[in-house]
Amino acid sequence: MAQEAQIVTRIAPSPTGYMHIGTARTALFNWLYARGRGGKFVLRIEDTDRARSTPEATQAILDGMAWLGLDHDGEAVSQFARADRHRQVAEEMLATGHAYKCFSTQDEIAAFRDAARAEGRSTLFLSPWRERDDHPDAPYVIRLKAPRDGQTIIADQVQGDVTIQNATLDDMILLRSDGTPTYMHAVVVDDHDMGVTHVIRGDDHLNNAARQIQIYRAMGWPEPVWAHIPLIHGEDGKKLSKRHGATGVMEYAEMGIPAAAMRNYLARLGWSHGDDELFTDAQALEWFDLSGIGKSPARLDMKKLGNVAGWHIANAEDADLVAQIGQFLDITGQPSLSQVQQDGLTRAMYCLKDRARSLPELLDKGRFVLDNRPLDYDEKAVSTLDPVSRGILRELTAQLQNASWTRDTLEGVLNAAAVSHGLKFGKLAGPLRAALSGRTVSPSVFDMMLVIGREETLARLTEAASLGD
Repeated sequence: MAQEAQIVTRIAPSPTGYMHIGTARTALFNWLYARGRGGKFVLRIEDTDRARSTPEATQAILDGMAWLGLDHDGEAVSQFARADRHRQVAEEMLATGHAYKCFSTQDEIAAFRDAARAEGRSTLFLSPWRERDDHPDAPYVIRLKAPRDGQTIIADQVQGDVTIQNATLDDMILLRSDGTPTYMHAVVVDDHDMGVTHVIRGDDHLNNAARQIQIYRAMGWPEPVWAHIPLIHGEDGKKLSKRHGATGVMEYAEMGIPAAAMRNYLARLGWSHGDDELFTDAQALEWFDLSGIGKSPARLDMKKLGNVAGWHIANAEDADLVAQIGQFLDITGQPSLSQVQQDGLTRAMYCLKDRARSLPELLDKGRFVLDNRPLDYDEKAVSTLDPVSRGILRELTAQLQNASWTRDTLEGVLNAAAVSHGLKFGKLAGPLRAALSGRTVSPSVFDMMLVIGREETLARLTEAASLGD
């Protein structure tokens, strides 16, 4: 029995300054498909447009891939660096009669199209040089000799069989007159040479496939499996653009969305596994298949992304969340946490993560353990610490000096204090929150006391009690 060939997928972004969320989702689909089947996932930078391709733009793609956790096999391949190979294949097609030299000038092509429009004919350029060999000593391009009759069927795993009439296909340019290869030609040569078995990309490339198939056939190369996935739209159903909010993947990193949550959310944008909305990487790798990709455009939904982020934060390991916060601070250019702050945040994480929907929310809820005395009380906290409340805090400081530092004991002491002053515990909790965190919104007072410990709790109560003295 013949051994099944290893699956190889790729992502081939153009460096345009940042990594678009649509590119990130395409990368994820390719990564999931290959990694879930023991295959290879490769990265190619399509940098033939030299005006737009810069080291910074390429780095932005690498940064986006790294943050998403989408590792690729081998070094990233530069398409521009492979120009000699692209020329070699075009020359080979010329030698075998699958391509030809076209000497038509831009003015002649424009005149042809103007006449076609005036006469109501197709403006598809039909080169007069296709069958000629009386070549002048003049600049020329190399064009593919595409079939003029019949049809090309794209056997697409998402779109189904897509039939293109060959009469609608032009003899596309393979090499320009200056000898540089075109993108459409380079893609096929690179995919073949890199052993790509599955081309999973946006459905805006569907028409390109019909033209690129002709190169595979002319060269006698095996055709890859095609899978053209619908694009991402905004919540209004229109093509995603800046007006819908963040379109760059690193913008989500800067918002503090955990990478695992972003992978989960992007996987569900256009792909489904039953009714599962929330899942781990391991489950996504096990479940992902091309048959689960729908034909309709997916809609970006920020509220749903927040829910997914909340689930991943709630289920993450505490130490891992602290590490992610460190990465978030680095990405956004904020000061890093000291080891003492990291340790405190790790201890506090159990009472921070249940309802947080982003890493900044975790940091905000954890301010009580990150801030040093003297605390910077916000305006509402100061108004809570009136003379009566400060007097109660002084009493509590004395009562807590020798109390056993357990939740049950602390609850007993604080509830007894509330009763002795004829208060419901909620009335006492406000000043306690303010004293312990400098804020009126925080984790429970018992959690804060347990996390910061007896000595720090008593010091903060003493500090708050002395306000206004």
